[in-house]
Amino acid sequence: MRRSKHHPTSARHHPSMAYGCPGCVYVYERRKEREKAKEREAELCKMKNIGRVQEFFLQEVQLGEHWLSRGEHKKSVEHLTNAISVCAQPHQLLQVLHHALPPQVFEMLMQRIPYTKQRLQAALNEQDCAEEEKE
Repeated sequence: MRRSKHHPTSARHHPSMAYGCPGCVYVYERRKEREKAKEREAELCKMKNIGRVQEFFLQEVQLGEHWLSRGEHKKSVEHLTNAISVCAQPHQLLQVLHHALPPQVFEMLMQRIPYTKQRLQAALNEQDCAEEEKE
């Protein structure tokens, strides 16, 4: 029974058999380089997403502070709950806000958190589905 060039045990697919063929070693090494490049791209994408989340967090905190300084408590709470929803350490942020915000604003914030988390999670799920469809 003859084996084709593309059979899984041919030199192209099996590194231990590749040493007899310099061209096969090259093909094997190129494939490994491509795999490593894909892994690096995936890691960069993750870091970029983390960077976007951090930017969003800072933006929302700043907007919350802005609206609070203008007496727009509802708008302030909306932005601060967005920040809490993406915060890596929400309990610590809540402690800071508890001391920094007027009691009635903090109460509004606490009531709005569950709704905001659900809304952001739904938006992230939609985005993930849209990205999967592109692939």
